Amino acid sequence: MTAAPFASLSEFAALLGAMPAADAGAVQAAGARNGQLTKPPGALGRLEDVAIWVAGWQGTEKPHCDRPQVIVFAGNHGVVAQGVSAFPPEVTVQMVGNFRAGGAAINQLAKAFGATMSVHALELDRPTADFTQAPAMSEAEVVAALATGWNAVDAGADLLVVGEMGIGNTTPAAALAAALFGGTGADWVGRGTGVDDAGLARKARAVDAGFALHADRLGDALQVLRCLGGRELAAMAGAIARARALRVPVILDGFICTASAAVLEKAVAGSLDHCIAGHVSAEGAHGKLLAALGKAPLLNLGLRLGEGSGAALAIGIVKGALACHSGMATFAEAGVSGA
Repeated sequence: MTAAPFASLSEFAALLGAMPAADAGAVQAAGARNGQLTKPPGALGRLEDVAIWVAGWQGTEKPHCDRPQVIVFAGNHGVVAQGVSAFPPEVTVQMVGNFRAGGAAINQLAKAFGATMSVHALELDRPTADFTQAPAMSEAEVVAALATGWNAVDAGADLLVVGEMGIGNTTPAAALAAALFGGTGADWVGRGTGVDDAGLARKARAVDAGFALHADRLGDALQVLRCLGGRELAAMAGAIARARALRVPVILDGFICTASAAVLEKAVAGSLDHCIAGHVSAEGAHGKLLAALGKAPLLNLGLRLGEGSGAALAIGIVKGALACHSGMATFAEAGVSGA
């Protein structure tokens, strides 16, 4: 496997600052084509916007989705020791086995929408440190996780979904969101896999304890990821960054994925221009986080599974948008009188 082109957080930050932009010419051409298709102006609603957005990243007026990729990253978290999850860390290992055997929801959704799927388990036998006691990861550890995500992206993919599995990982996700956008633990924690009121309070206390311990680091988004995040969260961020380098559009999944992505946006503004929100989940703070990022979700189905499942379902929406945009006839081609 080729080494990632960064060996430190400062090198990763520099890479983020030099990422390509959308192709303005392709956006203009796709917009012009959209205006000539055999439909009333705006009749396909957000599907039109989605198609033009993808066109800009693919650099063509007729965008396509032939090789979507789904990647699931798994990690374990030391903060689980604070009683923040209704399930033990062993479940992470068991679910990775289920993913690899094809038995999880994400497997079925990837298959339904023609996506390849891979699973990357990140040192499940060595959880991150409990961030209420120490930084979750050393710089070498977070850089290694970012590199795992970077290297997991298929250079031939034309659409990317990243998902996660990690018992307890809604707590570091809430910590990232709070550190990046302000507020306390209580403002961002949710019930995750189903904790009771006492568990919810423990999650809030853990986030606040992490803030207190790492207060001097919270002004740097990548240090926030290192101190309060997790390996699978960092890997998702690395994969999203690699997709940007390849000009591959990304569909964001739920709260945990979005919190990971938000690190990139806070590190370098505009880093998520190649990303669209696949859905808004039932995890209470997800909608708040999407609003902070200016991302309107495509779907709202009350999902709260993770795994990349909501984003994978939205592959169908993107495929539909592109099929209409690239496959429909123009008024001239169809011999239909335009307005």
